[in-house]
Amino acid sequence: MTVPATMSGVTLTRHGGPEALDWRDDLPVPVPVPGAGQVLVKVLAAGVNNTDINTRVGWYAPEVTGATRETGDEVEAGGWSGALNFPLIQGGDLCGRVVAVGPDVREFKPGQRVTCPINQPRPTAENPFGFIALGSEYDGAFAEYCLVFARDLYDVTGSPLSDVEIAAIPCAFGTAAGLLHRAGLAPGMEVLITGASGGVGLAAVQLAAKMGAEVTGIASAAKADTVRSQGATAVIERGAALPENRFDCVIDVVAGDIWPALIEALKPGGHYAVAGAIGGPMVTADLRRIYLRDITIHGCTFQPPTVFADLMARVNAGQLRPLISKTYPMTEIREAQADFQSKRYAGKLVLLPPKEVSDATE
Repeated sequence: MTVPATMSGVTLTRHGGPEALDWRDDLPVPVPVPGAGQVLVKVLAAGVNNTDINTRVGWYAPEVTGATRETGDEVEAGGWSGALNFPLIQGGDLCGRVVAVGPDVREFKPGQRVTCPINQPRPTAENPFGFIALGSEYDGAFAEYCLVFARDLYDVTGSPLSDVEIAAIPCAFGTAAGLLHRAGLAPGMEVLITGASGGVGLAAVQLAAKMGAEVTGIASAAKADTVRSQGATAVIERGAALPENRFDCVIDVVAGDIWPALIEALKPGGHYAVAGAIGGPMVTADLRRIYLRDITIHGCTFQPPTVFADLMARVNAGQLRPLISKTYPMTEIREAQADFQSKRYAGKLVLLPPKEVSDATE
């Protein structure tokens, strides 16, 4: 297909509220001919994530100590790794079609459908856990085209999942797979999952159940049936007391005031894995309840490539299917993020870029 010189998309102009998001029809396409190791992808769908909102409002800044909020004007360095370069095209959940490849890229060709993890490993001698994030350290999927690195891409051409479903996989299922991997979940174990009706939570429920674990989710009563439909054997209503000394693993994306009870819910020798703090990042701990009970705490940002590769094999085999609650034109990103923050919907919300006439002739 012919690659145009300009494209439509959403730019984040600064940290702040929804007004910091600017829809534009005159954005330059990243490059008509990708460089070494690069792949130009036409975006087919892009998932909505808490990460995008956290980045927009500058929640990752160390001076921010509360739950995700709708301000951020005073924050200067609110990205994963500090200050961001504005304007920025966000969007870490990508489903796209390859349109051009760099001169040294042999594993991909135009026409293939692809996706990639949102957090992409870039280890160094100084930091073996280093990474860059799509839509944070470089422009992401909230536009018609996206330039990505071949080393991070996975072919999902043969997957029975739709474009929208593929776009719901990388952040939610990738994060969930990484959490379960780090926690050492195995068949027959009991696992407690917070935020179980959200994107990451539902993915963790589905994955843990398929791994043969006994899954308990924490969710509102209105969403309990949805959580059970994904594989949970029990659901604890949000705000209710938690059992003590019961679970082998706790998978947490909420934190906040519930955190001490999550530690107490673990059996001695249990594993707590965390990849989010929508309830608030500041928690209080009795360290005696951690070290005297041999509790292991895992902070989880990205999953090893082997874990994401296994996830993609499951996606291509049709073994996983995310719950999609709603799709939106990409022009309605502000409404989509407001709906996401309202927690009205279980599962994933997905944005669709403008449909070009040329699509019909590809």
